[in-house]
Amino acid sequence: MGRCHSMSGRMDELVADATGKLEHLEAALHSLRQVRERATSGPVTAEVDGKGALLGLWLDEAITDLPARDVGRLIVATCHRAAQAAGSRRAQVLSNLNEAFRAQ
Repeated sequence: MGRCHSMSGRMDELVADATGKLEHLEAALHSLRQVRERATSGPVTAEVDGKGALLGLWLDEAITDLPARDVGRLIVATCHRAAQAAGSRRAQVLSNLNEAFRAQ
């Protein structure tokens, strides 16, 4: 009887561990879907998601004051900064998930 009770206790621990990990994974997936970062460089604002996909690009009227050769570079640089910030947030979410898994 003691051995059966011990196996049952061990199974409960395994189920609790798996449930905890699933909850951490679901929370991380939710957080990853919520990652959005914006960067602004003068008249340019770019917003990207956690995968680096461009979600929005806003150009202030002042963009017309810039030489045409600088506009493209400014847009690309601004998008790149937003993508870097989103990548950092994504990495932090994944790091937190790894920490949670190691703690269990």
